[in-house]
Amino acid sequence: MIKVLKLNEISNVVEKVFTPHGFEAVKECAAPDAILLRSFDMHSYTLPESVLCVGRAGAGVNNIPVAEYAEKGVAVFNTPGANANAVKELVLCALFLCGRKITEGIEWTQTLIGSGNEVPKRVESGKKAFAGHEILGKTLGVVGLGAIGQRVANAAVELGMQVIGYDPYISIDAAWHLNHNVRKETELNALLSHCDFVTLHVPYLPATKGLINAAAIERMKQGANLINCSRGELVDNDALLAAIKSGKINRYVTDFPCETLLHVKNVITIPHLGASTEEAEDNCAYMAAQEIVDFVQNGNITNAVNFPDCKSERNGKQRITVFHRNVKNVISSISDLIAKEGINIGSFNSQAGGAMAYTILDLDEIVSPKVLEKIRALDNIVRVRSII
Repeated sequence: MIKVLKLNEISNVVEKVFTPHGFEAVKECAAPDAILLRSFDMHSYTLPESVLCVGRAGAGVNNIPVAEYAEKGVAVFNTPGANANAVKELVLCALFLCGRKITEGIEWTQTLIGSGNEVPKRVESGKKAFAGHEILGKTLGVVGLGAIGQRVANAAVELGMQVIGYDPYISIDAAWHLNHNVRKETELNALLSHCDFVTLHVPYLPATKGLINAAAIERMKQGANLINCSRGELVDNDALLAAIKSGKINRYVTDFPCETLLHVKNVITIPHLGASTEEAEDNCAYMAAQEIVDFVQNGNITNAVNFPDCKSERNGKQRITVFHRNVKNVISSISDLIAKEGINIGSFNSQAGGAMAYTILDLDEIVSPKVLEKIRALDNIVRVRSII
């Protein structure tokens, strides 16, 4: 039985994937084959040497030392797009929270006291204080057109908004699924200057930290609204609060509360609910389980964040997978050792990404353990597996 250690509570939907393949999700195990988690912080975690891969049931991997694990030959998977619909729905909610004074109205009604017709009368006389604006015909800027961003853009078009999208790295798949009414902008500053609402859907990287800073806010329309259901660090909070105070920004809705944003008028903080739906948790768990099974059983990599995608159908009596550095002569050195055994390589797939690479070799015959040890002893080899 292949053991998958759960470092967080995970949806039981994983059993639908694991059980038919002889995998078992467990809460305790000294030498697991794989690890499955959501928010557990692995930076101070001692990783067992037995672990082949780590599956993150979600998109962000800030809680996992992905570069360190790459050096150990441990693939780290995430589940891009699995929670996209849940986040999209929360962003749509945020649009209405920006345009209408819904939260203030709800809070006010909880203070009403009266009997009989007194409360309805007070509602009718007091509701004018909470009048807002419709989103119909307004312009939404979507920064990042990945799995979530393109869904938000398409939904906003259906709601009658004018939509401008910005993503210099948009994938072909996302572009195909994008509504043709979404206007593409090549400069972020140009998008900011035209939009009544701006929503962020980019990953948190060194290059995107403080993406919305004082200079970016200065370029935004007077009274624009900002929505951040991506990562809190994308916004410079000091600059944001100054803009809220001055009225430059009408409202800021964020899914990432912090001390400085609490109890601030026109700042609406949501307790990180973007992916907090049963459906999203099930989708993420199911997808992570599939990635783990395919990697452990077949050596296929899909949606790893520290190695390139590399997968192929099994073809031969033995599959050898090799994590190695992306340098010259590594692959030829491996194939030379196999050729000396008189064994044919039936199929071959190698993919590189940055400093690391991954190679799959399907052999017509089974090589001896000594050959595997010789491959492991080669320069720039990180980890070698034999799958039969």
